Amino acid sequence: MSVAPPRAARPVRRRAAPDASTGAALAGVDPVLAALYAARGITDAAQLDYSLQQLAPVGTLSGLREAVELLLAHRQRRIVVIGDFDADGATSTALVLRCLRGFAFADVDYRVPNRFDYGYGLTPEIVRVAHASGPSLLLTVDNGISSIEGVAEAHRLGMAVLITDHHLPGRQVPDADAIVNPHVRASTGAAAAASFASPHLAGVGVAFYLMAALGRALQERGREDAAKVPARYLDLVALGTVADVVSLDHNNRILVAQGLARIRSGRSVPGIGALLRCAGRDPARAGSADLGFAAAPRLNAAGRLDDMAAGIECLLTDDPAEAARMAAELDGINSARREIEEGMRREAFAFVDAMSARALPDCVCVFEPSWHQGIVGLVAARVRERCHRPAIAFAREQPGVLKGSARSVPGVHIRDLLEAVSTAVPGLVAKFGGHAMAAGLSLAEERLEAFSRAVCEQLPRLYPKADFSGAIVTDGPLPAASLNLPFARALRAAGPWGAGFPEPLWSGDFELVEQRTVGESHLKLRVRPADGGPTLDAIAFHRAGTAWRGKLRLVFRLDVNEWRGTETPQLVVEQITAL
Repeated sequence: MSVAPPRAARPVRRRAAPDASTGAALAGVDPVLAALYAARGITDAAQLDYSLQQLAPVGTLSGLREAVELLLAHRQRRIVVIGDFDADGATSTALVLRCLRGFAFADVDYRVPNRFDYGYGLTPEIVRVAHASGPSLLLTVDNGISSIEGVAEAHRLGMAVLITDHHLPGRQVPDADAIVNPHVRASTGAAAAASFASPHLAGVGVAFYLMAALGRALQERGREDAAKVPARYLDLVALGTVADVVSLDHNNRILVAQGLARIRSGRSVPGIGALLRCAGRDPARAGSADLGFAAAPRLNAAGRLDDMAAGIECLLTDDPAEAARMAAELDGINSARREIEEGMRREAFAFVDAMSARALPDCVCVFEPSWHQGIVGLVAARVRERCHRPAIAFAREQPGVLKGSARSVPGVHIRDLLEAVSTAVPGLVAKFGGHAMAAGLSLAEERLEAFSRAVCEQLPRLYPKADFSGAIVTDGPLPAASLNLPFARALRAAGPWGAGFPEPLWSGDFELVEQRTVGESHLKLRVRPADGGPTLDAIAFHRAGTAWRGKLRLVFRLDVNEWRGTETPQLVVEQITAL
């Protein structure tokens, strides 16, 4: 799928230089890497230790004791896991099922709401569907913290409820039998203070902590090696954490690094390796970007267009051949998703391009009656990238009701913004939920214009200094002496990079040696540093069509390109401007 280039070059800013004393604390680390780490808040070499011993202690996450006791009370009865229809929810579901079965729980199954029939979360409708199979306990993963009515319905039907979630709670939390959420205090159900060292856990991270606590409890009760079971599935934790774009604080980096180590060593569940191979990625070389841009979209496609059960089953099978078959099906669904997204993206871009002639609003809301509700989140992300401000894309969920998916920019907490709108205009938003960078909502179609006005009124009130410049933040120039394969390999190993711990991005001036188009729309370059240095390959994805000459200023990442068994350094170009 081609992506239209920006209409104009984006401003470039250099990341704030670290304090000199911070760099000194990283003595022994390559100086360029040390500066990168320091600029990302690393103040001590211990923060680069990604061993499991450095994880935030399991016992410090509120609610785990009550949750473990609840699970043990239902060990010999039927438990149904209620998942979510994205990659975080799919990996959470697979993790919990694999662990509970590994712990010899008597009867464990799952249900994942079809977004088109039941919507998000533990709704009363999905509760009744689950109840038909006779469970005594419903266990939510990556959802449930806003499911007031669903929990009440489960209790009415005689089922206990254990909620594991990472989304922010509203003013009221459900009356569940136990809640594990880094943002909620188990004893009171109130919003939690920052007592847990890693409040940015993804849903799968919360599920992992619960399974780790359960494993320890079982081992104390005589089940040998039970505490080791959850660590076998850190590959699932890594995939869900990267896919949900949560901030990669030290704790999350440990989870991702440990999961990637399992994938590279061939110890992942077969489905993850199969998804990577379908995307042309080598599991033995997998990095966080491969999880985020290759495996996760194929997994997410099932929940967007069809039924996430297909993705969950791919992660549950232990048969490599079956995993390959399922991954191929998911790859086909993802191809269909790309085609639908392309058409919706073109329509959204035409809308915002016409809007920009009148000046863009602070929050861009787009809607087309024919749009697919499973794709609006991707369209919102594309509009945000094009307009450099929060964007909300809407589709018709049912006659008269719109479903919206919001994506934000740094500095604007989109869920808090939706709450401000809901408070300022009671009844305008039917329901909403999410976190800082992504959220979902529903509202009456006839109220869309009123909502668009209200969100643009509230945004500058809450965030008067919001930055809509779209500036690219770089780490400055990369010394020519580091433009080589050893340093490119060191950068790859220095991660995991991701949200909150951004992959290094550089800015520099180069002489163009040659250029050509590869694939359908990619620009292949040969360049050399303007001040002298080696000639290097560079690739600018979806940037073919412009004839460049002479000196260029490139914003780029340094990567390792592997072709027919040979590795070379390569610049992955984010922006090109002529000098």
